[in-house]
Amino acid sequence: MRDPRSARLAEVIVSHSLRVEPGEVVLIEAIDIAEGLPEDLVDAVHAAEGTPLLYLRSQALLRQLMLRGSEREVSLRAEVEMFQLQRAQAYVAIRANANVSELSDVPPEHIALHGRLLQKPVHSDYRVNHTKWLVMRYPTASMAQLAGMSTAAFEDLYYRVCTLDYGRMSEAIAPLAERMAKTDAVRIVGPGTDLRFSVKGIGSVPCEGRHNLPDGECFTAPVRDSVRGVITYNAPSLYLGTTFTDVRLVFEGGRIVEATGRPQDRLDALLTSDEGAGYVGEFSLAFNPYLMAPIKDALFDEKIAGSLHFTPGQAYARADNGNRSQIHWDLVLIQRPEFGGGEVWFDGELIRKDGRFVTPELSGLNPEQLTGAGSPVTIGAV
Repeated sequence: MRDPRSARLAEVIVSHSLRVEPGEVVLIEAIDIAEGLPEDLVDAVHAAEGTPLLYLRSQALLRQLMLRGSEREVSLRAEVEMFQLQRAQAYVAIRANANVSELSDVPPEHIALHGRLLQKPVHSDYRVNHTKWLVMRYPTASMAQLAGMSTAAFEDLYYRVCTLDYGRMSEAIAPLAERMAKTDAVRIVGPGTDLRFSVKGIGSVPCEGRHNLPDGECFTAPVRDSVRGVITYNAPSLYLGTTFTDVRLVFEGGRIVEATGRPQDRLDALLTSDEGAGYVGEFSLAFNPYLMAPIKDALFDEKIAGSLHFTPGQAYARADNGNRSQIHWDLVLIQRPEFGGGEVWFDGELIRKDGRFVTPELSGLNPEQLTGAGSPVTIGAV
């Protein structure tokens, strides 16, 4: 029997996130899942008079392809995926990975080849800029374990956070988006962090459930050569199958001149995989009221209330500083008191302290305002 919460989520995806119009083709890419939400999405797209196109994939099989694939093979797969995307107006990826570390033993040079020939041209360049797109997870026992929760409790939280009142969030984000778009100088301070950069002229993008579920951030990008100082991230990051911890980056003239973290060899390989990997393509402030601690899943962790992410790699066209790369690595710094605190300054004015917005026009983004009542639900353990 189908879960009614899944049907409700499918409605949110089709009507709010993708805004499917009659006659539009929706490419549904389902990884390690064939029942439940994909079925409900097919029904919801049909109900909106759209045309669903279903593409089932396996992360374990992708690992095999990445381990053995030649340049010719990866290029052919890229052509096939591009062919599909060019016939769709909307795209949704449901990632229900049974093993979040499935790609951990793929050599860095193979990951780089896949990124250069497939991920960047097909997804970072075409899909992001030419379709209405949404990327999301699906609750699995593996994700629940990372969150330190039972599977049932994690499922309850997942559906709650993915069907949050994003209309309310949209209204609360507007003042931050306006303020960020007008800002020149940004300073971030905290334990092991003193970072300065400019965002002048880049613009800002409010995120309230259009491209990610869960959502809750507002982003821009640093002027490419303006970043200077040091940032120490305090959330572990699972990226391309490897868990990175204790990442510390030092910048001069916008470029990463020193990088430390664990595992050091993988970190070095990632940040030197191309020229743009040594620069930053995104700066974002996050505020999802139901996400309070990391679970080593970027789509969740980058939305943690009171956090920010400062992202080596590709910039988004909607807030473009010109940086191009095959990677886009959302590294997270949480600034609430239990994680060490910290401050964010815009043009010499303190706007967020210890994870809470302190100016009146931005206070609507604090957790109790976004939930409407009581304290936020905590995910995972500190």
